[in-house]
Amino acid sequence: MIRSSSIKALEERKGFIITNEKTVEKDIKCNEDSLAGVVSQRACVYSGARVVLNPITDAYHLVHGPIGCASYTWDIRGSLSSGAEVYRNSFSTDLGEKDIIFGGECKLSLAIKELVERYQPELIFVYSTCVVGVIGDDLSAVCKSAEREYGIRVVPVQSTGFAGNKISGYRAACDALMDLIKENNNPAEEKEGINILGDYNLAAEMWILQGYFQQLGIKVVAKFTGDSSYQEIKKAAKAKLNIVQCAGSMGYLGKEMEKEFGIPFIKVSFFGIKDTIDSLRKIADFLGDRQLKDRVEKFVRKKSVKVKQELEFYRQRLKGSRAAIYVGGGFKAISLIKQFNDLGIETVMVGTQTGKKEEYREMKELSKEGTVILDDANPSELENFMKERGADILVGGVKDRALAYKMGIAFCDHNHERKHPLSGFEGVINFAKELDMTINSPVWQLLRSDLND
Repeated sequence: MIRSSSIKALEERKGFIITNEKTVEKDIKCNEDSLAGVVSQRACVYSGARVVLNPITDAYHLVHGPIGCASYTWDIRGSLSSGAEVYRNSFSTDLGEKDIIFGGECKLSLAIKELVERYQPELIFVYSTCVVGVIGDDLSAVCKSAEREYGIRVVPVQSTGFAGNKISGYRAACDALMDLIKENNNPAEEKEGINILGDYNLAAEMWILQGYFQQLGIKVVAKFTGDSSYQEIKKAAKAKLNIVQCAGSMGYLGKEMEKEFGIPFIKVSFFGIKDTIDSLRKIADFLGDRQLKDRVEKFVRKKSVKVKQELEFYRQRLKGSRAAIYVGGGFKAISLIKQFNDLGIETVMVGTQTGKKEEYREMKELSKEGTVILDDANPSELENFMKERGADILVGGVKDRALAYKMGIAFCDHNHERKHPLSGFEGVINFAKELDMTINSPVWQLLRSDLND
């Protein structure tokens, strides 16, 4: 019997929350603006743009706005670099009251001049913020003028915070990247290798994937944007295939590159054994090389045997647990449900900030009847549904950590602050180990006893 939820949501939010009933063909509402007055977990346009562009290691990131917006730096997005470290800094025009009244274009020009004189950069991204959208500074004109004067690339990123949500920021960043790729496209050049889209090298995850491709003999042309560089991005148009890991942030770039350069793209996921194996096979199938397919099968067999043996230990310790998921994009939520199913963990609640209808349909297919599925949830909804469904653990981002701890349940960070790689075969074991450590920690029993007293 399906256990319907008794939680009362706001009338305007009801379409964004469903209980999984396999026989009911009803789509969840999603991909719409957040409800005014509700505390959405979604970030702003500017934040979305920084997510995508900040990991470019040799780029200078200049924030045109008040100093507070510049606090969004590498420190809260731990992507790693094998080369330049410039991206770990953040520069700002530090707009004040006078600039808001009289305009900030002059200050922006001076900031670019100072960057050029001090650091001799090849590439500067200039981000617009909310206040710039209000006062109407012409970012494009200032950047063009600077390019003519200094002979370098100064790329405007139209990321005025209030002009949409995080998804709009992804698009603004992808448009900026397309601007760089187009100028170096040479249609006569022979296509080769792959581009990796939507991996940000958190906890060295990009390096794990690069290691796989190197062992399999697949050339990586460009990475978007973990451990990437300006010179690397300029070569991206010569790739034979784009593989898209985070479709939420990079699906748009994949489509634009297909239209502009004829490079097809496939969606992949390297979270979990099954998705990792399926992704490697999809890439080999697309590249169509018999020897490559054989190498992939040999590689997969070798890796799987070791991982499956180690995983059994954790499967026994985690079986029967109940998990709640709240992450940014749909692709990660889908992979997590698969991983939980493999570990014998029931997903009792799953939600995302920016999931799409087809992704929610897949979540419904993969999860059990009675699972609560929700889009663009607020903390109150998350708390109530986790309580009602008896979740033992919440897997989410840093914003959700305090909520889980205050409720006395375990938490696993699957966002940009994590310190251990969770992708690839290595990530499967790290993830299971982290789940075991937190779910089976004795602290939760003690805490729940206190909460119930």
